[in-house]
Amino acid sequence: MQIGSRHSWRTQPETRLAWGLLAGLTIIRIWYAGRFPLSADETYYWQWSRHLDLGYHDHPPMVAWMIRLATTLLGTNETAVRLPAIGALTGASAYLIVMAQRWYGDGVALASLLLAQTLLLFNVGAIITTPDSFQALAWAGAIYHVARGYEGNQRRHWCLGGLWFGLGLLSKLSMAIFAPLVLLYGLISHRHRQRLGSWRPYLGCLLGLLLTLPMVIWNLENDWRAFRHVAHQGGVASANWFVPRYFGDYLLSQAALLSPIVFLLFLATLMRGGRMGRHSESNWQDGYLWLTAVPVFLAFALLSSHTRVEGNWPAFGYLGACLLLAARYRQRPIWPWALGTAGVVSLVVLIQVVFPLVPLPLKSDRIAQEFGDWVPVGRVVNDLTADRSQPGEPFIFAFNYQMASKLAFYTPGHPRTVALNRDKRPNTYDYWWTDEDLVGRDAIGVAKYADLAKTRLAPYFRAVDPPIAVTLEDHRTGWKGERRLVRTLYLYRAYGFKGGHRWAPRNSADIRTSAPDSSTPPSSPDR
Repeated sequence: MQIGSRHSWRTQPETRLAWGLLAGLTIIRIWYAGRFPLSADETYYWQWSRHLDLGYHDHPPMVAWMIRLATTLLGTNETAVRLPAIGALTGASAYLIVMAQRWYGDGVALASLLLAQTLLLFNVGAIITTPDSFQALAWAGAIYHVARGYEGNQRRHWCLGGLWFGLGLLSKLSMAIFAPLVLLYGLISHRHRQRLGSWRPYLGCLLGLLLTLPMVIWNLENDWRAFRHVAHQGGVASANWFVPRYFGDYLLSQAALLSPIVFLLFLATLMRGGRMGRHSESNWQDGYLWLTAVPVFLAFALLSSHTRVEGNWPAFGYLGACLLLAARYRQRPIWPWALGTAGVVSLVVLIQVVFPLVPLPLKSDRIAQEFGDWVPVGRVVNDLTADRSQPGEPFIFAFNYQMASKLAFYTPGHPRTVALNRDKRPNTYDYWWTDEDLVGRDAIGVAKYADLAKTRLAPYFRAVDPPIAVTLEDHRTGWKGERRLVRTLYLYRAYGFKGGHRWAPRNSADIRTSAPDSSTPPSSPDR
């Protein structure tokens, strides 16, 4: 049977079950998304959506655009902020089903869907909104349509592949790796090499690149700051070109997010890549998927040899791996163990997010630290802002973008907030305020420590009142109905802002030294 003829609208029970399972999980995720507070990064991306732009310092604009669309339709709440991620991973999973059924059959369609839905990596990405969610959808769409372009050389598939490529670049810059990988496949494929002699692949690539014009324009106007940020994260300025601890952390993070058995199966698939050339031409899709998965893992492994790589960065590369693993191992005795261990890990973590199933020491409980209940803190900040004896409206600040974003989301009325960012790292808050907007104004701020009046706050303000303690509690209720104290925060009344809130480089050689123009007025977000 020729590859491609397996695809039929008259699907078998396994594929119908896969579609039904995906629909059910999507409904559950929509319900679940409103059961716990937003993470700091989610509130940060929500802040971006209030300052719509063609680009941002940390990432391209897609995540902000999608959050803005969802909150405009559904209001400002946790479910609305997370709905774009749910939709994106549902779309990526749908592409997995279509690809698996077309290239491997109905059994693999169900198996690959089950694998993707049990992995902790994709369960987190399917609920927590980050740029990775949209990149995953774009990667899956680009894989499928470019493969269809190689199969039939149809213009529409080359164009759709290019459009998904462009949308992926608007989501995260690491999408750029897709183009050389699929080009490499075309160059080494005896079956499909002739497609590169047609104009259609290049038309699709051109369409994708045209989609990135908003991001390019923003960077042209802002001295390529997003690319400077990515270069810094990639360790361009790092003096240490091999740090074993970073490499070890990377491998451990992948084993944890995939589950140990699935990670070992992936490594086995990686090692089999050398035998791809011996496959018959009818199994070309194995080599194609291998090239869209394994090099991504290896590229970030190389990067981790000298800089810290976050565990979610190579997530998009595992989409093609899900198909390969399902096709190769679903009928082997290890397969149920792989699904079972991955599913148990995901289930425990997802329960732990909303209920402390496993009692952990506070120092080790990242869920408590990340998703603490900021609603009471926001109420106190709102009361202090309203109860003032000095004229003029005080602004609200924190010492990092995470706390400033949490305050903006969980303070009644969603006020604009400021990050006193001078000693941290450059981020998008540097673009929203100028000193001229703030100098002379009073402020209400939140910090982690009670002794900052004469140290960190003195350079910024003329005078500072003693701090007011406020508790940040765990958002979860424990087995005995109690809520654990996460930490004590301190609220400061400060008077007469002196200026200098933006990041300042410690040396002129820092690749991020280009600073925002202080004359640029801040955008005005919708309340």
